[in-house]
Amino acid sequence: MVSEKIPSAAPSRLATLCIPLRLATGWGPYPKKLSLLAALMLILLRLSIGWQFYSEGTDKIQNGFDSSRFLSAARGPFAEHFHAVVWDRDGGLRLDDEATERRWQWYRNTAGSHFGFDDAQQKQADQVLKRTLNQYQFVLDNNVDELAEIDFGRQRLADLAARPERNDVTSLIGQKETIEREWRQKLDPILSEVDNAWENLERDMNAVASDDQLRRHGHLELPPLRNQRIDTTVMDKFVPWFDCTIGVLLILGLFTPVAALAAAGFLFSVFLSQFPPATGPTSTYYQLIESMACLVIASTGAGRFAGLDSIIHAAFNRGGSHEQG
Repeated sequence: MVSEKIPSAAPSRLATLCIPLRLATGWGPYPKKLSLLAALMLILLRLSIGWQFYSEGTDKIQNGFDSSRFLSAARGPFAEHFHAVVWDRDGGLRLDDEATERRWQWYRNTAGSHFGFDDAQQKQADQVLKRTLNQYQFVLDNNVDELAEIDFGRQRLADLAARPERNDVTSLIGQKETIEREWRQKLDPILSEVDNAWENLERDMNAVASDDQLRRHGHLELPPLRNQRIDTTVMDKFVPWFDCTIGVLLILGLFTPVAALAAAGFLFSVFLSQFPPATGPTSTYYQLIESMACLVIASTGAGRFAGLDSIIHAAFNRGGSHEQG
């Protein structure tokens, strides 16, 4: 009696588990009608965009990155969505003296436990806190009239935002932009002085610690006041590493469709933040064009040409051929 051979289910299970990898490297076969020159152009496009992302990411890591100014200047139908993620755009957090004092007192206490201050150092920390609070209060007292005008301007902008039908009238749009520009001209210098007070407190409080304490426990950052989970203070920490990661993946040709789609989404969001875009060197049309190029890279699985995706793709093809045979 000849026993019938039952096919193993292992290959099919493996193929199912590897579906995410197949999607990440390019699901379909290689394009059948693609010249050598066209493949070379895809490789160059992938490498050039990858290098741009990588170089911008490393520059942001080395020199710091602050997206708040760019997002604060967002305009068009999506402007409010971009404004909403800007940390303390209206200065309400930093100009709240009670919340500021509570945060600074917490920081003083945290520094004492973090570094292990002795009694003498604790007295120095108290003096640092008192001196910085006096500096902060001086800024508020010295700008009483300006702060009153800022509060009035903030209320006017809130009233305009609550009436979206006014955004369809060109003259009223110009009026809103004028009010906001004048409001920011009064607000920004005051916030700059307040930011200096925050920076002074962090610097001087860490200076109380000895060299040995700093070496053993590390620098203690003063976290900003926040009123939402995700804002530019959080985003600015991840965007540089996002740029670097996307750049490396595109250069290596690894998980290219996923990396290119992420890059396209990021670039398209930049385009939407300044819609409709102006012409000239600051135009966001460049981001729109580059996002379309990223979609070309994603849709063609360009990492399979002189990229690591070719190795993964070839392995799946061998597995598929064995399974069918």
